Order: sequence, then structure tokens, then C-alpha cells
Amino acid sequence: MTLRPIGILGGMGPEATILLQRKLLEAVPVRDDRDHIPLLIDMNPQVPSRIAHLIDESGEDPGPTLGAMARRLQGAGATALAMPCNTAHHYANAITDAVNIPLLNMIELAADHAASLLGSGGCVGMLASPAVRRTCLFETALQARGLTAIWPMDDHKALAAIRKIKVGGPSNAAREILRAASKELVNAGADLQLVACSEFSLIADSVADKSKAVDTIGLLVGAIVEFSQTGRLGGVE
Repeated sequence: MTLRPIGILGGMGPEATILLQRKLLEAVPVRDDRDHIPLLIDMNPQVPSRIAHLIDESGEDPGPTLGAMARRLQGAGATALAMPCNTAHHYANAITDAVNIPLLNMIELAADHAASLLGSGGCVGMLASPAVRRTCLFETALQARGLTAIWPMDDHKALAAIRKIKVGGPSNAAREILRAASKELVNAGADLQLVACSEFSLIADSVADKSKAVDTIGLLVGAIVEFSQTGRLGGVE
């Protein structure tokens, strides 16, 4: 089998990119090194802050940097692109406008997966950055499929947990914030929860016991494997 190389727009944050690599290693049965998915990774922690641009409204637009990364990856031989950062998908058009290869869009993958599980009328609880909430990325995708999104009440706690993880990695304090938010969504009637922040993906095992949760990075892994092996756009069902 000839595997197609996938370009990864990484560094947002670095641990999330490493998590994606680890999950890809685990996702593919192999006999030797040649069976693993070939990746071209642009690990660029200098991408302008999405939080500064979207929440603080004072930072530089990350779009041009992401577009330049996409061009580099295509030039290096990538046949498709993937980006393990939910918030950065707000700038997806800057990426797709810069290249003529597809972006395996994590937001669309997650919305398709939720629709396949819940059908029209389902309620999806969001465990994500307040920046994602502000852009309505998931609301737009979910509403197009007849689904509604609900959020925990306290954006400040979510943002504090994300910043803790970016600075010090997974911690008990961040896990408690995520668990409490997940319990709140269970009590609010969420049929499914999306772990839709790559920092939260690092502690995705800390969701509430009674929740049904899906990690968007896991869905992206499925889409990367499928495209590399078959050339088809898709993901995990």
C-alpha cells in the first residue's frame, strides 16, 4: 500500500501535536516502520495567539501565518492537511485559499460524527475554548445538521484551565475544572459531549463518569488514516 503524506499544521500547542502523533502511532496496525502514516509536521509555536486575536482583540491575525505554513507543507509533498487545534479552524479559509490540497477539517468531522450518533434534534455539550464559543464554529456546523450546542456557564474557568495546561501541562486543577464542566453539561441534558480543545484532549479522560464524550483529535486521527491509506475524505464513525 502506498501511503499519502499528510501535512500537519502544528505547535498550537506543541503537546497537542505530539498527542496527535502518538494517537496516529496507536491507530495503525503495523508490521514494520513502513506501515505508519507519513507526516510532514510544521511545528510552529510562533503562530500568533488565537486567544489574543479572538478574545483580547489585540493580537495579530494568525491567518497569514497559517496560510504560509500550508504552502510550505504542500511544497514539501503533503497531499492533505490537518491541524490539531480547534480554535485555529476559525482561520480555515486562510489555509484552503493558500493551497490546492484538502484540509481535513476537524470541526466538520466532529459535527458529522455527532449527527451520525444523535440524528436531528440532538444536544451537544461543548468542552472547548471560549474563543471557539465566540466564533460560533461548532454552532454553525451543528445547526446545519439539526443539532444544538450547549456550553458550561463559566468561560473564565475553562480559559484558566487551558492556560494552566499550556504553561505547565496537565494538572489536577485543570482536570477538576474539566470534570466539573462535564458534569454541568450532563445535568443540562447534553446527549453527547465534544472535547473540542486540544489542551483538553490531553486530559480527556477526566470528563464526568456519566458523560458520553468524543475527543475531536481522535476523529481527526481517523480522517488522517483514511485519507493516507485510501485518498478518501472521511473519518471515524
